[in-house]
Amino acid sequence: MIEGTETATGARFPQVRMRRLRAGSTMRRMVRETRLSPDQLILPAFAIAGRDARVPIPSLPGHSRMSPDLVADTARRAFAAGVPAMLLFGVTDHKDAAASAAYEAGGVVQSAVAAIKDAVPEMVVITDVCLCAYTDHGHCGVLVGDRVDNDQSLELLARTAVSHADAGADIVAPSDMMDGRVGAIRAALDAEGHVETTIMAYSAKYASAFYGPFREAAGSAPGFGDRRGYQMDPANGQEAVRETLLDVAEGADMVMVKPAAAYLDVISAVRSATDLPLAAYHVSGEYSMIKAAAERGWLDERLAAMEVLTGIARAGADMVITYYAEDAARWIAEGEVR
Repeated sequence: MIEGTETATGARFPQVRMRRLRAGSTMRRMVRETRLSPDQLILPAFAIAGRDARVPIPSLPGHSRMSPDLVADTARRAFAAGVPAMLLFGVTDHKDAAASAAYEAGGVVQSAVAAIKDAVPEMVVITDVCLCAYTDHGHCGVLVGDRVDNDQSLELLARTAVSHADAGADIVAPSDMMDGRVGAIRAALDAEGHVETTIMAYSAKYASAFYGPFREAAGSAPGFGDRRGYQMDPANGQEAVRETLLDVAEGADMVMVKPAAAYLDVISAVRSATDLPLAAYHVSGEYSMIKAAAERGWLDERLAAMEVLTGIARAGADMVITYYAEDAARWIAEGEVR
C-alpha cells in the first residue's frame, strides 16, 4: 500500500501494517479465520465381499477395496485418529438391470455397515445410495431403451436406502441425481420405521471429469454414453442453489456439493442459500492429482492437501468428504498445520 492510502476501515499506512498479524506461527494461529478440525472430516471406503480381502486401487494411492472386516478395522483406526464418520460404497461383480445387489439384505454395503457398527458403535456410518455400481449398464437408474427413467428409478433407490437403514446406517446419501429421490427415500424410510435416519443429499453433483479414479475403484463407469442427462453441467452455478432448495423442501437433513476444489463458488452460494449442514466432496481425481504431483516432488503433499481442505471449509462447507481424512486428522493432531 502506498503511504497515505486508506484501508476499507478508513485507517492508513503506516499506522496500519497488516504484516503485524502474520509475525510468527503462534500469532498466525491466534488470528486464523478458518480452523479445520478432524470433526469435519468424512472418510470414504469401498466394500467388497469376503473376509480378509484387500485389493489396492492404483489410481487412489493409499486406498483399497476391502472386505467388511477390514473396513471395520479401518473405521476403528480412523475413529481413533479423530475422524467421526465414514462414507461407504459397494463394489460387486453381481450386476443386473435392476441393480438387485444394491438392496439385498446381505449385500456388501449392508455387511460393512453392520461390521463397523459392531466394531465402533460411536462412528457415524453414511451409505452412498446409487445404482451405478450394481447395474449391468453402469448408469444410476433404470433404463428404458437407452434412457434412464427417472420415476422408475425412485422405487429402487428408496428400497436401497431402506436396506441400508435396516443394516444400521446412520445417514443415507442419495447420489444418483434423480428428480424427487429425496422425497421418495424420506417417505420409504418413515414408512419402515426409520424416522431417525438422516438423509445427506448429493444436491449439487456435477458431471465432472474428476471422478475417474472413483469409477475404477467402484467399477461404476457407464457402459455407454455419459451421465450429463442427469448430473449437472459444470458451467452452471445458480442451478446448484435451485437443486439444493428442492432437496431441502423434500426433507433432506444435510446437503452436499460434489466435487469441491473446483467448485468453491458453488459451495459458497449453497452456504448462503441454506442453513442446513453442508458437506463438500473432495473427490478422487482431486485427491489423486495432489498424490501424483507429490510423488514426483512437484509439491509438498501435506501442505497442499491441507491448503485445499481448508479452502473448502473457508468456502462454507461444514464437513469435507476426503480420501485424506485420516491423514489430515493426524496432521491436525500433531500440530503440523502452519
